[in-house]
Amino acid sequence: MSGSIPSLIAKRIAAAALTLLLVSMIVFSITSLLPGDAAQAALGQNATPAALAALRAQLGLDQPAIIRYLHWLGGLLTGHPGRSLSDGLPVSVLIAKRLPESLLLAGLTTAVSVPLALALGIVAAMYRGSWLDRALTITTLSMVAVPEFLVATAGVLIFAVELHWLSALTFVLDHPTFGQLLRGYTLPVVSLCFAVTAQMERMTRAAVIDQLNQPYVEMAALKGVGLSRRVLVHALPNAVGPIANAIALSLSYLLGGAIIVETIFDYPGVARLMVDAVSNRDMPVLQACAMIFSAGYLGLVLIADVCAILSNPKLRRS
Repeated sequence: MSGSIPSLIAKRIAAAALTLLLVSMIVFSITSLLPGDAAQAALGQNATPAALAALRAQLGLDQPAIIRYLHWLGGLLTGHPGRSLSDGLPVSVLIAKRLPESLLLAGLTTAVSVPLALALGIVAAMYRGSWLDRALTITTLSMVAVPEFLVATAGVLIFAVELHWLSALTFVLDHPTFGQLLRGYTLPVVSLCFAVTAQMERMTRAAVIDQLNQPYVEMAALKGVGLSRRVLVHALPNAVGPIANAIALSLSYLLGGAIIVETIFDYPGVARLMVDAVSNRDMPVLQACAMIFSAGYLGLVLIADVCAILSNPKLRRS
């Protein structure tokens, strides 16, 4: 039993790697089936058949699909996923410019949404059934029901166009001051936090309430242990696994929400790069961005699984 935790973690890692391999097959297959031809898009409608054939041979588009997939996968694993069909730059260079900005946006959103959601979820669980719990329930359900593009658009119209408090576009500076950071990132971060916080709060509340209904917590209540101590000392440590899953699943929503938010605010992140690649039929960039989003999602789920394994009291005792 002493090796059960390492073996479980190793199995989760192997499953994540296998899933990512299957995702790479799906991404390559779907992007290959998209309408449009990369050579035609690069040379235009007036290109001659000879020029098209030469460019297709140069890009490797005349090779069988399995050869192109293996070549692309090998380049992806070595950090060289090809060159952009739009400007000829290496895809790794384009992503290296955009990825830190996306990570900054995701980091700011996480720093705001996770503590807020945990605090609200724990408070709602402590006072479940009260007017405060009902008010938080109505508020969070309303937040989940509103799509992020509506929140972003309304924020731009109110705080940027009408009140002129915040910027409608996000300008990325090398060394921004706190005021510039606040003005430029408030609307994108709030737009992403709107639904993410609500989802995490609901799942945190459910996880804590489930532990509060366990016999060991009820026994602590019979011994006169206060509500705050029962929640923070007894229930919360055993709810780490479900809460970690809630945080991972909620933060994975950032991967989809970031596409809309980065487009609305003209934010120079990976999601915006992916949208531009779809418009330009730039398949190498599109494929690399899709794999980054897939790897990010699987990474979050893997972290949640590891937290659930490490927080399991039976495995810890073993």
